[in-house]
Amino acid sequence: MAEFMELEGQDGVRMAWNVVPGTKEEASNCVVPVSAIYTPIKPFPNMSVLPYAPLRCRNCRSVLNPFSIVDFAAKIWICPFCFQRNHFPAHYASISDENLPAELFPQYTTIEYQSTGEASSVPFVFMFVVDTNIIEEEMAFLKSALSQSISLLPDNSLVGLITFGTLVHVHELGFGTIPKTYVLKGSKDISKDQLLEQMNFFLIKPKPPTGVVAGARDGLSSESIARFLLPASDCEFTLNSILDELQKDPWAIPADQRASRCTGTALSVAASLLGACVPGSGARILSFVGGPSTEGPGAIVSKNLSEPIRSHKDLDKDSAPNYHKAVKFYEGLAKQLVIQGHVLDLFACALDQVGVAELKVAVERTGGLVVLAESFGHSVFKDSLRRVFRLEDKELGLSSNGIFEINCSKDIKVQGILGPCASLEKKGPLCSDTIVGQGSTSAWKMCGLDQATSICLIFDIVKKEIPDAMLQSSNNQFYFQFLTYYQHSTGEMRLRVTSLSRRWVAGPGSIQDLIAGFDQEAAAVVMARLVSFKMETEAEFDPIRWLDKALIHMCSRFGDYQKDSPSTFSLSPRLSIFPQFMFHLRRSQFVQVFNNSPDETAYFRMILNRENVANSVVMIQPSLISYSFQSAPEPALLDVAAIAADRILLLDSYFTIVIFHGSTIAQWRKAGYHNQPEHQAFAQLLQAPKDDADAIIKERFPVPRLVICDQHGSQARFLLAKLNPSATYNSDGHHPGGDIIFTDDVSFEVFLDHLQRLAVQ
Repeated sequence: MAEFMELEGQDGVRMAWNVVPGTKEEASNCVVPVSAIYTPIKPFPNMSVLPYAPLRCRNCRSVLNPFSIVDFAAKIWICPFCFQRNHFPAHYASISDENLPAELFPQYTTIEYQSTGEASSVPFVFMFVVDTNIIEEEMAFLKSALSQSISLLPDNSLVGLITFGTLVHVHELGFGTIPKTYVLKGSKDISKDQLLEQMNFFLIKPKPPTGVVAGARDGLSSESIARFLLPASDCEFTLNSILDELQKDPWAIPADQRASRCTGTALSVAASLLGACVPGSGARILSFVGGPSTEGPGAIVSKNLSEPIRSHKDLDKDSAPNYHKAVKFYEGLAKQLVIQGHVLDLFACALDQVGVAELKVAVERTGGLVVLAESFGHSVFKDSLRRVFRLEDKELGLSSNGIFEINCSKDIKVQGILGPCASLEKKGPLCSDTIVGQGSTSAWKMCGLDQATSICLIFDIVKKEIPDAMLQSSNNQFYFQFLTYYQHSTGEMRLRVTSLSRRWVAGPGSIQDLIAGFDQEAAAVVMARLVSFKMETEAEFDPIRWLDKALIHMCSRFGDYQKDSPSTFSLSPRLSIFPQFMFHLRRSQFVQVFNNSPDETAYFRMILNRENVANSVVMIQPSLISYSFQSAPEPALLDVAAIAADRILLLDSYFTIVIFHGSTIAQWRKAGYHNQPEHQAFAQLLQAPKDDADAIIKERFPVPRLVICDQHGSQARFLLAKLNPSATYNSDGHHPGGDIIFTDDVSFEVFLDHLQRLAVQ
């Protein structure tokens, strides 16, 4: 694994196959697709930023890179993708073997170009869309979190405020003398033109007879824009006074009905307002939702409490009357936001579902952030919101307006991207006929992206067969180039270029080479993203069966065994953890939707789809660390056998961090031994996992939930649900002080046993 992590440290790329199968047939036999997980703007401490424009191939538009063949005498370079010969321009006249430009240095496979003089004059824009139909206690928590985040906003950023409940209130912040709002009906969708008309945008400057109204340059006066969007430094006082006076939605709620909440209309108004005032700028809609949407377009449930909110069963049976309508509405909103280049962030805090499953499409296509918590007073929400604006260490590095493009060798095509982006529908010879995720394009829009945003590219090998002469030839490299054009958090436009080369192999002797280049962590993450995508898009899809077939096929192709003899089966160390990842993936919340609401499932998958390999692996197979008097903290097997009365366990499953005290430790703690000076060592033992948990929480977005529990306590379920059930209620011989799991699930040993039997057939 170490060398794959080294490659990631250089280019931000992890590929499932680092030695690529050379033909279509070989690739389909490899089961895990040829794929890459790429973090487009991962920060590199020693990456050079060049202050000039990149040199592009005149045929395929790829950028000059260390794999280009250069003829210094003739001042010509040959593009590795399309073999076009390109002349160097005059300002490259002095190049030679000894005097290379930075982009040809072999170690600079990832490099960034800074466009001079193109710094965007439009500052970042934050539009707060706040739900007021929540109980007083929640309202107080939300107000305090909002006023804290307003004080953290950059001074020059523009701010707007919309509140909603039964009706939508657009606050005119520029009218400082008294609070002034425009009230819009929540039950019907309002077009952009109607909105501008009703909000008196054309009082001073009449509406242009033709063309699209778009910002101060196209048809709007900057005075009318400044009524609703003001620099944070100018309107902090006004905003805080509006928040202080903000009341719960005044409309009475009958006892047998849900609160009236027009989330869809409010988001649509926010999108239209930003589209008219600041199109193409780095604008974010920060929506704070405290319950299900029941009114207007995008409603997920009726107001009658007799109608329950949709569950996974309802979605499977197609008996959720509002689901498809709401998804269609949010698809339209996503399309509008992508055209405008704006981002939708969702902070959903309620015990009930709020409609994350329907909103998923709009948040994911615009690259928005999503946080799901039980209350606005919960640390998961408060700390996550603070992280969005906090600019000290560990900042998110929010960037905007990204465009991601790809170039690759002619025998490779792109099936699509699984991750937070939207297709720009740029069709061409690079597009495969098979589409996965956002496909049939070679360019994607990434409205919002941060330093951790990772996308998963799925490739297609199109070469049918390879003549023997080719096998001997030296040109056995596939080339890939990823171009990310984005607005840096400083406001300037940058182009990040990552160029890669991977060796391909084909023919009878290639299996050992393929195994040597197999990255099992990256492969597990690709399979997790793929299975989540298939579960959402394919009717009647059976995820467990699909994963099992893939794993059996993989083991029978790459394992060492004698036919029909399971005891002879063995896997190379390069593949040996892969079955374990698949075992935990089958039991994970991405595949097992039982006991999760559609909102929770959508939330887990959205986070999986935007995180890097290391974080995603923790989601699939949580890490477990054991603390005891006998030894220093050490990793423990994710197994029920790890539980002991005199141990503390720290489980990190990405979304939840559990500190689990064995029964003896819990008794000592309740007796207060850690407060006595002679039991200093016990106090340190209790503190160590807390310190480690704090360190994890500081690094992570969204902030995970921390659960501290005792053996045999009710909260211990958070740990037990993730452990391999090697000791259950009907197995014998469990050790004293340990634990058993009440389940009929198979244990990993039984799973492996069956896998070996099927693989050798």
